[in-house]
Amino acid sequence: QLQLVESGGGLVQPGGSLRLSCAASGGTLNTYAIGWFRQAPGTEREGISCINNAGGVTKYADSVKGRFTVSRDNAKNVVYLQMSSLKAEDTAIYYCAPTLHCPPWNDFDVRDLHRIGSWGQGTQVTVSS
Repeated sequence: QLQLVESGGGLVQPGGSLRLSCAASGGTLNTYAIGWFRQAPGTEREGISCINNAGGVTKYADSVKGRFTVSRDNAKNVVYLQMSSLKAEDTAIYYCAPTLHCPPWNDFDVRDLHRIGSWGQGTQVTVSS
């Protein structure tokens, strides 16, 4: 059974960068679209980005567009989330999960991502001076 493990979180100052990794075991990632989600204290978990199985389609929430970049290396069975220009409001636990799809439709909202796999433990990102 496919299991995903997130890593790469930490404490970073505002304006800094981090790269999160989503590594797979028990299966291969290349047949799955992958979504990145986050949950800040007191809020619901929300989708912020996705990438289709081949890597040719990526989507972002408005809150992270232009600052975050999702990519994947199917040969290494890993999906990445490069985060730059981090803000205090990016503080959250970040999760990755297989999703039903990451379609190329212009009107697709990543908040509507449909998770099809189980949640991992996530990785904490804290943006603070």
